[in-house]
Amino acid sequence: MEILIKIRKVIGSMGFAVGLLVILASFCALGSFIPQGETYAQYAEMYSDMAAGWIMALGLDDVYHSPWIIAMAAFLCISLLTCNLVRVPALVRRFRKAGEAPAAGENGEISAEISDGETVRAKMRALGILRIQSGKTAEGSECLYGVKGRAGIWGAWVCHLGILLLILGFGLGQIFQEVYTVYGVPGDDLRVGDTKYVVTIENFTIDKREDDTVDQYTAEITVRNVETGESEHGTTSVNAPARLLGMTYYQNSTGFAADVTVTRDGEPLQEETLCAGDFLPVADKEELVIGLMAFYPDLVMTDQGPTTASSEMNNPGYLYIVYYRGEVLGMNVIGGNEPLTIDEYTVTFHDPQNYTLLQVKRDPFTWLALLGGLVTMAGIILAFYVQMTRVWAVRDGERGIWIVRGSCPKGGVLFRERFEEVMKRDE
Repeated sequence: MEILIKIRKVIGSMGFAVGLLVILASFCALGSFIPQGETYAQYAEMYSDMAAGWIMALGLDDVYHSPWIIAMAAFLCISLLTCNLVRVPALVRRFRKAGEAPAAGENGEISAEISDGETVRAKMRALGILRIQSGKTAEGSECLYGVKGRAGIWGAWVCHLGILLLILGFGLGQIFQEVYTVYGVPGDDLRVGDTKYVVTIENFTIDKREDDTVDQYTAEITVRNVETGESEHGTTSVNAPARLLGMTYYQNSTGFAADVTVTRDGEPLQEETLCAGDFLPVADKEELVIGLMAFYPDLVMTDQGPTTASSEMNNPGYLYIVYYRGEVLGMNVIGGNEPLTIDEYTVTFHDPQNYTLLQVKRDPFTWLALLGGLVTMAGIILAFYVQMTRVWAVRDGERGIWIVRGSCPKGGVLFRERFEEVMKRDE
């Protein structure tokens, strides 16, 4: 039993919680510094073989899903929960005692003498004590007493509870969230992963500043549930995601796409839109694959390769690659509408446009994180802005006066000044 008590004290201690927070913050910092989701070879190329080994061994390639951070978050939750549960009885006793009649010999922080009871009541009300009770001290003297802001006693406790809910909401969200990526051009219907939702890109615009730099990306989308037919419409832009049918759509990035037309012996065979990085198997010869690797709006050839001189469509160029049965048949850059001939097939790239890439997330525990944030804010308000003030008055029967005392642990000099000002005021 003693061992369990010691373990409880350690887990519920401030030092244990702070230590876990420092470790968690360190892992999160590493997760921000180290690119996530890369391979061992990529890490070895970026850093070294030894560093890559440590990154993979410690799960730093996917920090927020690593066993380490999950275990530490769990221990932190247990620590906060233990700390809160252990403190409840003492807080309840303190809360009740604050509303009781003054104890024998309780002096308070400041005092004053008033001649009659009605004046005492008026001055107590002026100090914010609206519920004034009467009673007897342990010595049998008549007394008046009241308290305001008792809820402030629970400020730190509520704040800890909010942090606990935040950690739980974030941790469970990271474990159970669903993340999908869809990309396409206006008019495309895109299935969201293995879900029952289809997103239609209605429009996509890029707003630019006067210096031709990008100001904002905005996609207008419609999301439809293919099973029920329910649909919702909205817009998503950078830092302003759209929440539609229970999923959140983030404007993640953009790139170029182009229409690709394939003819065979001069007869139209197929036409599709390819985004940069996509591939198109030829309809009647699937072992022949055409890929659009990059697009250059204002093509310029340099010693380092093709690049673009500006974002204007002055000299469009397409970097293509052709595979036949898995082997590279050719790779080059061609100008706009310039035909690419492969035996009896002719391929042309035309009508370039921007595509939008959307990241789609569904986090079933977002509500818990939001609740945690609200509870934490409530705890901060209680702890720092709700000041418990106790005022009581004991009648001195021998002198026929009331001795008024006050206490406000968080009030300090301001409370003393307010108390003195009210006591000196003529009622």
